[in-house]
Amino acid sequence: MKVLLLNGSPNAKGNTRAALEECAAELGRCGVDSEIVDVGAQPVSGCRACNACAKLGRCAVDDGVNAFAEKLAAADGLIVGTPVHYASPGGAVISFLDRLFYSRQGQWAHKPAAAVAVARRAGSVASIDVLNKYFTIAQMPVVSSTYWNDAFGAAPGEAARDAEGMQTMRNLARNMAWLLKCIELGRAAGVLPPENDRSVSTNFIR
Repeated sequence: MKVLLLNGSPNAKGNTRAALEECAAELGRCGVDSEIVDVGAQPVSGCRACNACAKLGRCAVDDGVNAFAEKLAAADGLIVGTPVHYASPGGAVISFLDRLFYSRQGQWAHKPAAAVAVARRAGSVASIDVLNKYFTIAQMPVVSSTYWNDAFGAAPGEAARDAEGMQTMRNLARNMAWLLKCIELGRAAGVLPPENDRSVSTNFIR
């Protein structure tokens, strides 16, 4: 089993990375492999609404989203980490996820996912809420912890000293590992994911 952790911070060695590393370390102690992928410092285009992905099966803009999509296809779970900018996830994270989820609609169904937000002071819960919407529309079970999945720090290294925040990251990782193992046991017992109907799309304008 493997979990991908997406670091949406422009600071590859900052507080968001520290929170994700705490998750990764605990996943390892639970017997689950992990990989942290840094995307926050890359130039990331927003969705151009070209709909080429409907024919290509991937995003027409090739700036790292497609490579990450291939990694996620082979992984069992996803954790997205973001810094908080203006009480919302960083812009690079939003652009990245818009294209990742739109260009690969339906491909991530039933993979457990979790959001992690790191703030100086406020906006973390609002940011987690934004990220969770990507997961819920994609039929991804949302993994929780013993508090909201956030940690706090301004200067690099401060989040690692947020004792409760790091505890929350470890508990999140344990819950993720537990759910992945439950899914694996269920699959072995013949319990398969449901096939859901997507045939109806209603436009509210009449």
